[in-house]
Amino acid sequence: MHFEVLVEDQSGKKALEIIIPKIIGTESSFRVNSYKGIGRIPRNLSKDENPSRRLLLDQLPRLLRGYGRTFSGYPEDYSAYVIVVCDLDDKCKKKFLEDLNEILNSCDPKPQTCFCLAVEEGEAWFLGDVQAIKQAYPEAKDTVLEGYVNDSICGTWELLADAVFPGGHVALTRRGWVAVGTEKSMWAEEISPHMRTDRNKSPSFAYFRDKLISLSDAPS
Repeated sequence: MHFEVLVEDQSGKKALEIIIPKIIGTESSFRVNSYKGIGRIPRNLSKDENPSRRLLLDQLPRLLRGYGRTFSGYPEDYSAYVIVVCDLDDKCKKKFLEDLNEILNSCDPKPQTCFCLAVEEGEAWFLGDVQAIKQAYPEAKDTVLEGYVNDSICGTWELLADAVFPGGHVALTRRGWVAVGTEKSMWAEEISPHMRTDRNKSPSFAYFRDKLISLSDAPS
């Protein structure tokens, strides 16, 4: 099995490049493709957006159509899957999945595709493994980490910043959004190596993990 993984930012790419091999081992292959933000689903799904506008949802109709054409040319004994990983943020999960599946169903041929939503944000997957956070940041604030409810809509990156960044999310935000992005990438690099995928308490991470396992084990 080969996985083409689409993520909305560079920090997600860094994290998944470390995490995915822990899930699928070496029997399957993968490539993580990052974008410059989540963007919005285009109103006209049949019209290609400018490829230079590297926002995941803006480009998703074009990308899935392209994967559909590419995968249809593969030999029967070679399986490939698109895994789209993006943040739910404050969207309605049911409606968002319906919209994503509408994009997929508009493709002909349709690539094998799975949508995995981080609830609320990618940092929720780090917060699902507090032990990994503590290994990366021994001085992380226990009171902040212990007060988190897994996959709750609470301002996830801000909460993680409150736990590990001096002065918390307020101090980090004052440095500007470039600094926030840099810090998120650092969290990905520092926390992901310590994560154990079998103990993660984030339900949305568990769905992602279990989906990769089931697809990796599926016969070609």
